Amino acid sequence: MHPAPSIILFTTLSGLGFGLLAFLGVNMPGSTGFIAFVFFAIAYLLAVGGLLFSTFHLGHPERALKAFSQWRSSWLSREGICAVAALIVMAIYGFGRVFMDQHWGLIGGIGAVLSLATVYTTSMIYAQLKTVPRWHMPLTSLLFMAFSLAGGALLAGQVQIALPLLIVAGIVQIAYWLLGDKRLAQSGSTLESATGLGHIGKVKAFEPPHTGTNYLMREFIHVVGRKHAQKLRIIALGLGFVIPVIALLLPFGHMLALVAVLSHVAGIFVSRWLFFAQAEHVVGLYYGKR
Repeated sequence: MHPAPSIILFTTLSGLGFGLLAFLGVNMPGSTGFIAFVFFAIAYLLAVGGLLFSTFHLGHPERALKAFSQWRSSWLSREGICAVAALIVMAIYGFGRVFMDQHWGLIGGIGAVLSLATVYTTSMIYAQLKTVPRWHMPLTSLLFMAFSLAGGALLAGQVQIALPLLIVAGIVQIAYWLLGDKRLAQSGSTLESATGLGHIGKVKAFEPPHTGTNYLMREFIHVVGRKHAQKLRIIALGLGFVIPVIALLLPFGHMLALVAVLSHVAGIFVSRWLFFAQAEHVVGLYYGKR
């Protein structure tokens, strides 16, 4: 699918922001006052900034509020409700931490659960799509959750927790790629099923369905060369997980911590680009692009 910058920024930044909010909600780190304010400010800038970027991909951003009314059937609506609830609850909890030197455990715990629920609902927007076999599997949600927790622990400065979470997230990423590469073939979708002519026999495209591009081809068909994809996967793994783990294993220093965070964020951006660019929508079969 077309890797729109707004969606890449949304999924990357909001995941990191809500991951950090989840750790703050369980008192990690346990700072108060100005230091706590800095952590909460970073978390809100990432979470809210990511959500704002998501509206740029809407055809009519002014109608975004209407999405909240479809919570019974829409994961997008559930995501919006969870996000607003998490931000409100964590704002109350953050007020206690910053201005009253208080850790309200129950409120923080609820906020942490809502923050992770927001990440899960975001993942389900993609995991529910049967038309994109690479996304339609449980590993998609696990990938989003693993990235959010690893990035949140890293931003929260929880080195002992971040190390194993980064390793787990890296393993989940590799598993997602390996299984995802087989999903389109395993889905059973073919040119015959796409055209509805399979009962006749083997189908070959004589001419493309259109003489020019259209909306479906622009949004749902994006082909990445295998050689380029492999290079980008190595870059994503190296930046997102290998370099941060090495930096955290070295004697602690603020500069190394900054390198770990920046490298991880850069790696997640690359991974997210691949997440969308390599998502083969079955409509591509109809156009002979798969």
